[in-house]
Amino acid sequence: MNPERKSIELHLPVTRKSRAVDLLAEASNLPRARLKDAMIKGAVRLNPGRGRTRRLRRATTEVWPGDTLHLYYDEKILTAPVPVPTCIRDERSFSIWFKPIGLLAQGTDFGDFCSLLRQVELHFEQKRKVYPVHRLDREVSGLVLVAHDPKTAGKLGRRFAERQVAKTYLAGIQGRIAKDEELLLDGDLDGKPAVTRCLGLRYDLERNESLVLASPETGRLHQIRRHLAGHGTPILGDPRYGESSKGPMRLCAVRLVFAPDQNGGVLDLILPEQYQPEWATTMQLPLDDGFPVLVGVD
Repeated sequence: MNPERKSIELHLPVTRKSRAVDLLAEASNLPRARLKDAMIKGAVRLNPGRGRTRRLRRATTEVWPGDTLHLYYDEKILTAPVPVPTCIRDERSFSIWFKPIGLLAQGTDFGDFCSLLRQVELHFEQKRKVYPVHRLDREVSGLVLVAHDPKTAGKLGRRFAERQVAKTYLAGIQGRIAKDEELLLDGDLDGKPAVTRCLGLRYDLERNESLVLASPETGRLHQIRRHLAGHGTPILGDPRYGESSKGPMRLCAVRLVFAPDQNGGVLDLILPEQYQPEWATTMQLPLDDGFPVLVGVD
């Protein structure tokens, strides 16, 4: 195999007892140091003869006949800088994080080191399990909830599924939505009902740009992005639904309101000012006004 290749995908049946890194080095012609780095970053999986496929991080792990090694090596991905998330609040059974732009919600076959879940896992000195509750697109920044045990993950996941979480996003859009103007965007998406409520915060006449709050009542794919684009006011920097992909996408999750326990109080989380996007402050957002909740919590 050409050692100059930047991307390699291998599915290697194990025919003799050996260390995983040795077999992968023979089959890929990659240096062991690169393979060890790739394994630490989650780019190798082991499918044992019996049992479930899992990421294999220890290079010296012994593998046996009947096992299968899977290598997903992409130099560009493995050398990419990792945006660092910040823990906003830790409730032990779950935690709330600021996810910066560029960080995936979960890992892929080609690695998990550039994902929120893996970075959360590495954050805690005393190791904790991490379970996704909801997600933000890679291009979106803001508040994300992560669970640390299966029971909490299931409970909080149901809150989202049953629309018991109020989510508020800050969006910079092309076009005019006047200050205090309220919009109800309810066009079906993918053949299903979808509702997004919006509130205008500020309009820049010279740039023809507006700053708005958006709260989805339903949870369709890319709902806010698609609804605003369909209204003729696409999110600035949106590479898929916008008119221009210059600069970062101007969409940030700034508020979550939910009840962690059925009989407990409501938790109201607002993204601290230091993590709010620069593009919002350049439009002189009145931070003292806060981010009103547009959608009620059942």
